[in-house]
Amino acid sequence: MRAAYKAIILIFIVILYQEIRQSFKENSGFAAGLKNGVKIIFDGLAKGSRNMISVALACAAAGIIVGIVNMGIGGMISDVVEYLSRGNLFLLLFITAMASLLIGMGLPTTATYIVMASLTAPIIVNVGGSYGYVIPIMAAHLFCFYFGILADDTPPVGLAAYAASAIAESKPIPTGIQGFLYDIRTSVIAFMFVINPELILHNINSWPQALLIFGMALVGMSCFECFAQGWFLIRIKWYEIPLLLSAAFVLFHPGAIATYLNIDQAFKYYLFPIGLVLFGITFALQKWRMAKI
Repeated sequence: MRAAYKAIILIFIVILYQEIRQSFKENSGFAAGLKNGVKIIFDGLAKGSRNMISVALACAAAGIIVGIVNMGIGGMISDVVEYLSRGNLFLLLFITAMASLLIGMGLPTTATYIVMASLTAPIIVNVGGSYGYVIPIMAAHLFCFYFGILADDTPPVGLAAYAASAIAESKPIPTGIQGFLYDIRTSVIAFMFVINPELILHNINSWPQALLIFGMALVGMSCFECFAQGWFLIRIKWYEIPLLLSAAFVLFHPGAIATYLNIDQAFKYYLFPIGLVLFGITFALQKWRMAKI
């Protein structure tokens, strides 16, 4: 806290110094520079106070939600989600994602995480655990936080969409819709946090292993993005979609393929070349089609 105060005071001094220096260059005198500097400081304080109103209200609302959850509403929500999901992990994650999008609308980043961490993250861990899914608490928090942040450009609230539309001089709702379409394409990453916690380095204690997982995940994410956007080097064809999706799944979660093929989990990383080969085949097909154009 003391460091923050010192930083603020230092900013004030720099502003005053710059304005006084500028006033001497313009031959307007010390008093004029000091007056301009003080005016800039007070204008900044006023704008900062106005901008903090929405954050303060959101944090207050988040505190109310946390208090309600602690009164027992959180358990009720968990029961509802458990009833709707019927033990299906993917349905559980989908319902929680939709809840995170709805709750995260209109909240700033800090308030969003407070609400998500107290309301929806425990649902994933508790409900998943009741059906035998061991879900790390960090993966659950990152999942909810991801979709909570995604709500920043989800119409009709979309605080980030309104800020972006002001910069782009476009309409807020179409801007929010387009931004949400861009964001939702990466939602598979959040699901993979839960399905394959190795992506967040859960129980990973080796640098080479961590770098291998990170590198393969980047290629897998590229494969999924190509599928979602419909483009690789050029527009993808229907027969390239299974190649891209298969490559993405193998590179994201080789353990699932190893389980399906009855391969020991100790050898699951040896399946990464399969995903790379599928990615390479798609690349070769795209290059071949480009050469024919």
